[in-house]
Amino acid sequence: MTNLISRTISHISSLLKGLQIKSLLTVVLAGFLMLTTNVGYGHNDKALGERVREQLQQDDSQRPKTIGEWNKEARETEGSPGKRLQKIGEESAEAFKQFGSGYVEGAQKTASDVGESAAQTGKNISNQVGR
Repeated sequence: MTNLISRTISHISSLLKGLQIKSLLTVVLAGFLMLTTNVGYGHNDKALGERVREQLQQDDSQRPKTIGEWNKEARETEGSPGKRLQKIGEESAEAFKQFGSGYVEGAQKTASDVGESAAQTGKNISNQVGR
């Protein structure tokens, strides 16, 4: 019985030591990655908010763009839920249409990039075979 207890204690202590080594290794690797990763500090400029606001204003949709605009619109149609639901439906349809057009543009750009990459890979392979 004593032998069983001592073996159990030694087994548990070896497991704990293994966990400590694993956690220490994890901390060391995380620290190494954080110290060696190149962070672009120049991209953190204060004009980002202004650029986002400009892009929002360039959008010619009539949908509310801010919480304040959404609340104002809700107050305007507060007495008639039918009118509110109709407005929400129209805005949702416009949002889906806008999302769909962005999706199509992104897919076309991705397909174009893949085609260019395939062409470049073909040129690289033909250059290597020709040598």
